[in-house]
Amino acid sequence: MSRKKITVIGGGNVGATTAQRLAEKDFCDVVLVDIVEGMPQGKALDLMQSGPVYGYDSKVVGTNGYEETADSDIVVITSGLARKPGMSRDDLLKVNAGIVKDVTLKAIAKSPEAMIIVVSNPLDAMTYVAHKHSKLPANKVMGMAGILDSARFRCFIAMELGVSVKDITAFVLGGHGDTMVPSTKYTTVAGIPVEDLIPRQKLDAIVERTRKGGGEIVALLKTGSAYYAPSAAAVQMCESILLDKKMILPCAVLSSGKYDGCDGLFVGLPAKLGQDGVEEVVKFKLAAEESAALKKSAEAVKELCAAVDRLGF
Repeated sequence: MSRKKITVIGGGNVGATTAQRLAEKDFCDVVLVDIVEGMPQGKALDLMQSGPVYGYDSKVVGTNGYEETADSDIVVITSGLARKPGMSRDDLLKVNAGIVKDVTLKAIAKSPEAMIIVVSNPLDAMTYVAHKHSKLPANKVMGMAGILDSARFRCFIAMELGVSVKDITAFVLGGHGDTMVPSTKYTTVAGIPVEDLIPRQKLDAIVERTRKGGGEIVALLKTGSAYYAPSAAAVQMCESILLDKKMILPCAVLSSGKYDGCDGLFVGLPAKLGQDGVEEVVKFKLAAEESAALKKSAEAVKELCAAVDRLGF
């Protein structure tokens, strides 16, 4: 049986760390694509030379073109400009829409059966761009955001309570940005509702910190943005799909008929990921204020997508 293949487009911090994590998981071969001459080749060779020490047989290839990406099972798009301090996600829109359109067309020409996972920001709008230009069915195109936002939420709750992150289940829904909706109603610690464990005021502060989680890291780093947690989240999606784990993960997926105000948009919702990609968008009953916040978040995503269309992407 031939090994599965994942192409990672963009050899910067997010892309290279995604390639590293995938290689170390040892369930697929990896192709790392970047326009900078020699850079993806060098990183791929370095990763190949880690194999004997780490104990993986994954083949990692670096390239500036798309020939080597042919017949990929999944294409992970990380390319684009990273946010700089003071830059909004929307500032990124014009530049990154052009990049995502370009790489989507090139990748799908070589791998028409592939699934696409978008990591580039502004996430929800870039997932819309990839879907529009790939012409793939909606179950094959998704964005990585909710897992990252939920991981941040879980991390902050674990820090507050001094418990294992493994005991915390949390969902962050909606657009990937300031309007995201961390659902406290469905967040539990070893099955106990978090609302019973953390006073409301403190919980609200954690929700706010989660919303601003990416910006906090951008401000600390001064140059560049987060990449360890984003790459971990993208790899979890790859793993659930290629190993048919059917994990229920919050991802930017096309909504139809499950959540008010979200129809026709790629927005963060709980999705079951398996060998057929997005196999189901899981419906659950949000608290009234969470449902209203999700609608508001969907509105913000809708405006971004309208801006993409207006710019001609």
